[in-house]
Amino acid sequence: MGINHWPEGERPREKLLTMGAQALSDAELLAIFLRVGVQGRSAVDLARDLLSTFGGLRPLLEADQASFCAARGLGSAKFAQLQATLEISRRHLASQLARGNALTSPELVRHYLSSQLRHLGHEEFAVIFLDTQHRIIRYESLFRGTLDSASVYPREVAKRALELSAGAVILAHNHPSGVAEPSDADRRITDRLKDALGLFEVRVLDHFVVGDGDVVSFAERGWL
Repeated sequence: MGINHWPEGERPREKLLTMGAQALSDAELLAIFLRVGVQGRSAVDLARDLLSTFGGLRPLLEADQASFCAARGLGSAKFAQLQATLEISRRHLASQLARGNALTSPELVRHYLSSQLRHLGHEEFAVIFLDTQHRIIRYESLFRGTLDSASVYPREVAKRALELSAGAVILAHNHPSGVAEPSDADRRITDRLKDALGLFEVRVLDHFVVGDGDVVSFAERGWL
């Protein structure tokens, strides 16, 4: 039976409009994205099949183009649509951050950094540059490393901070292993960056390490 024959309160789209998106299951949300099913399978059935195949919603959202397009009911058009949707979400988070003080929105900073870095298969070091009122000037990814290390040059970070007239920075990098616990090397590079930026009166407000579902803050650990 097609979804259009289901009781209205059980149809994903109507359920969303009535109860809000948070009330829907992963399969129901994915079904709205898919819009239609395939022969013999409703959009919800197909969504459940895909979640089972990929091992959950997140692996599906982070699948590469070849894996995504090879799955039944998907293809290049859906892949493009999904990438556009994810980018809209990231830009929405960025615009929310840009409207306020980064220090008053620690959870929003966490969500934004996680959206930018969590899915990467390589280590990447990024900086949020802030003005003297701690408002966002710009987010930039500055260094890219291998799966277990990244070469971070304090001089380049300081140079970019001066170019942007930044008064403070928030540092961030990901651990592709999925374990967010900072290493001794992470602490050493943070100290080096603090020293280099301090010469130009640019404060390091925090350093976030992004793992799989967890984000560790140096400031919360009392390490800054």
